[in-house]
Amino acid sequence: MTPPLARRQFLGSTAAAAALGTLTAAVAAEPARKIRVGVIGCGSVSSAYLPHLARCPFVDVVSVCDIIPARAAAAARAHGIAEHHPDIDAMLGGAAFDLFVNLTDMQAHEQLNRRAIEAGRHVWSEKPIANSVAAAVDLLALAKRRGTRLWAAPTTVASPQFATLAKLLEEKRIGRVAAAHASYGHTGPDWAAFFYEKGGGSLPDLGVYPLTTLTGLLGPAKSVTAMVSTVTPTRSIKGRGEVAVTAEDNAHVLLDHGAGVISHVQCGFNYHSPSAHDARSQSHHSLTIVGSAGTLALAGYDWAPHGVDLSTRDHGGDFQRLAEKPGDYAWENGASLAAEALATGRELPLTPEHAIHVLEILQAALESQQTGRRVNLETTFTWPIRGLGAA
Repeated sequence: MTPPLARRQFLGSTAAAAALGTLTAAVAAEPARKIRVGVIGCGSVSSAYLPHLARCPFVDVVSVCDIIPARAAAAARAHGIAEHHPDIDAMLGGAAFDLFVNLTDMQAHEQLNRRAIEAGRHVWSEKPIANSVAAAVDLLALAKRRGTRLWAAPTTVASPQFATLAKLLEEKRIGRVAAAHASYGHTGPDWAAFFYEKGGGSLPDLGVYPLTTLTGLLGPAKSVTAMVSTVTPTRSIKGRGEVAVTAEDNAHVLLDHGAGVISHVQCGFNYHSPSAHDARSQSHHSLTIVGSAGTLALAGYDWAPHGVDLSTRDHGGDFQRLAEKPGDYAWENGASLAAEALATGRELPLTPEHAIHVLEILQAALESQQTGRRVNLETTFTWPIRGLGAA
């Protein structure tokens, strides 16, 4: 097995230069270069991605693909897409395209991303980027050899709320940072079994968001200590009935970021929520960062943030709401951002190295549960993330 990518192998990575959530006036005034896009996976996630891609001035979706041919055909009809295909071979042999957008079951991402890179396509992948760190490192190396780009969800570091949090931390508005906490959960998806199968679970589906955000804000993790469990042994899935749960559906993860900073992420598929995970009404503090002089909190989930709340000792302790406007940020914007980057040459604040680091955290959490030990990490990414435009 290829060993995980060592920290020193990342030192030459290019730092992210700009958040691409909103087009600049100069770019908007120029005719947009169209990036030809092929989308594989026409299930629930595509219902958000395809409309976003349709609105992006840098995108021309030329084909869609799904192993359920009727679903691909329906997506093509609904969005006026010329071609639809039943498998990746037909897709790669059809209309030429530049960017491969992977919205399939998470266990299939790795093999499909590899096929696309081998065919000379740029890749935007839903999370996770691969099934193992070794495979993800190999995919990135393959992309570099082939001269293609590789990105993966989530895009939380591209939101104006993330930029505001990063700026406040850089200004030391809450003093010396000590700890952070994030909590994400709902009662679990009922539309697909892969969430509950090996390679699935609440960590790669939900925990990946705050793990990306917290490492983006506090820096790469040095080590992981975790407990995970399965609370509900079977699940009822639409169209399939009862399925056995073989992945975790309950997780608590501790990260050591170095310099005394510790963060904690909890996530699960057994969390009752009055808003039923509706991002529009979920405005509680899903993430908090505490320091010697104040507290920062994110209102709403980081994939649908409502604002940043700041409380400091010097201003009486009451929360002040900042960055309340969401801007153009949406969790489904990743493929559109990738197309813009390809069309304009500007860099995204999210990198494959960051995605690989988060993937190692996910794997280390499972290893920590199995061994009862703290797991040291080998991967890293360029940090702090620069070029973020605060709201």
